[in-house]
Amino acid sequence: MPPADASAEPDAAPVDPGSAPADPGSAERSGSGAGERDPVEDTLDLKLTEELLALIAEERNTGADRARDRVPQELLGDPGAWPPAATTAGEFALLPVRPERDLPVLSRWMNDPAVAAFWELAGPESVTADHIGPQLEGDGRSIPCLGVLDGTPMSYWEIYRADLDPLARYYPARPHDTGIHLLIGGVNNRGRGVGTTLIRAVADLVLDNLPRCGRVVAEPDLRNTPSVSAFLSAGFRFSAEVDLPDKRAALMIRDRTYRDQL
Repeated sequence: MPPADASAEPDAAPVDPGSAPADPGSAERSGSGAGERDPVEDTLDLKLTEELLALIAEERNTGADRARDRVPQELLGDPGAWPPAATTAGEFALLPVRPERDLPVLSRWMNDPAVAAFWELAGPESVTADHIGPQLEGDGRSIPCLGVLDGTPMSYWEIYRADLDPLARYYPARPHDTGIHLLIGGVNNRGRGVGTTLIRAVADLVLDNLPRCGRVVAEPDLRNTPSVSAFLSAGFRFSAEVDLPDKRAALMIRDRTYRDQL
C-alpha cells in the first residue's frame, strides 16, 4: 500500500492547499535506498533537455507512442490517446511512461526530499525503474504516465483500477472504480493551485474516456491537509478515514453523477 503524501512531512516547506505536491502510487515499493544526489539541488526545477522536449513534441504530434504496444488496454484504455485537456494552467496531456525517455526525469523528481520522504524511491535510477517496470509489464491495472503541461513534462501520475488494487480491501469498492496518484515535479508548479487544476483535469479525463467508471478515488494521508484540500477543491468529496497498512488515509471520491455540481 502507498506511503504518506510528501506534503504531510512535518519538516517539509509549507505548501499552498492547491499545490498537491505528491500523492504516492498504489504499487508495492521496491525500497528506498540512500540517494547520492545533493538534496538541495534536487529541490530545484529540472532543466529539461531540448532533446527530451523534442521527443515529447514528436510523440504528441505524430501519435507514435511505442509504449502503447506494451500497455494492455482492456482495463484502463490508453491514456496516451486521450485528448489533451484545456485548463487554466495550460494544455495538459498524459503520456504513458517510456523508461528510455523518462527515467532520468522521474528519478530526479523522486530524489526531491519533499517527494522521497513518502514515495520512498530516492536513490539511483534503478530504484525508480524497479517501481515502474512491473506496472508496464503487468496486466494493465496500473498505468504510469508523464504529465505534460504546454509541452513540458512537469508531473507523474499513476492511473489504476482501484477495484482491483489492494486498496479495495479497505473500502466498499465498486466495479471500475479508478484511482489516481500524482506528484508535481517542479517546485515552480507548487503552491499556486496547479495541483488542484490538474487533479480536476485528470479526473475529468478518466470519466470522459472510461464510460464504465462511475467514481474516481484517491487516498492521501489524512495528516496531509494541503493534499486533502486540493482534492476537495478539485471536486472530490471526503468519504471516510481508512486505516491502510502504512498510513491513515482520507478516502476521496469524485462521483460521475455530481461532477458538474462540484
